[in-house]
Amino acid sequence: MMRPAVWAAYNGPMRILVANDDGYLAPGLAALVEVCRGFAEVDVVAPEQNASGTSNALTLQRPLSVHTAANGFRYVNGTPSDCVHVALTGLLSQRPDLVVSGINNGANMGDDTLYSGTVAAAMEAYLFGIPAIAFSLVDRGWQNLDAAAEVARGLIAQVLQAPPTGAGAGAWLLNVNVPNRTDAAQLPQRVTRLGRRHASAPVIQQMSPRGEPLYWIGPAGDAREAGEGTDFHAVANGFVSLTPLQVDLTDHAALPGWRRWAEPR
Repeated sequence: MMRPAVWAAYNGPMRILVANDDGYLAPGLAALVEVCRGFAEVDVVAPEQNASGTSNALTLQRPLSVHTAANGFRYVNGTPSDCVHVALTGLLSQRPDLVVSGINNGANMGDDTLYSGTVAAAMEAYLFGIPAIAFSLVDRGWQNLDAAAEVARGLIAQVLQAPPTGAGAGAWLLNVNVPNRTDAAQLPQRVTRLGRRHASAPVIQQMSPRGEPLYWIGPAGDAREAGEGTDFHAVANGFVSLTPLQVDLTDHAALPGWRRWAEPR
């Protein structure tokens, strides 16, 4: 297997770190690990419990524990970002060449990416200068997980053979959403931008046995911006969606206006 130039300075066998947000027992994690073992030596560091929706949270108010499961997967009593952060800053003896996250049980498109633990795990690697990919199955329930794993296999093979042109010489971050179809591995790919959702449904209120109000976060809103070129449009029309992401949240177009408003003349 050809080693890409971006990792040419690394001495030793190719290494891939695998994480997720559904927890170390999730079928999607096991499927992704099996794929990665065909390319490299694999380290697995995943949350002890389902940590969906935790975004980029790091646990700072208590220490974290790392345990090893019977299958060799290591798990952390923290968030997906905790898992990758701990792995990269002290747990692993060697820096990985690639970090992959997933395969998630449900889509991470549009505004979902701001809340997603799956994307956050990959983003943590990106912040450390390591290329990273987040993989998600669009519909929940693990249907056609084997086909999604084949999509992951093909994409990982592509980036290891030749890193994407235009992605820069260093790290890059890719968000991949795969339709739940038996032929997913044969579907064409589309490079997309993030769509937008409508506001979430209202919270769902219940009463505890002690008569105290409890609140469940409501379901995500429907797609609001789902036109051609978006991730929503791609998966709805039978494509695998590939969205390159970045961390810079600066509203660059608005900077001149803010400077005129705030800075003395």
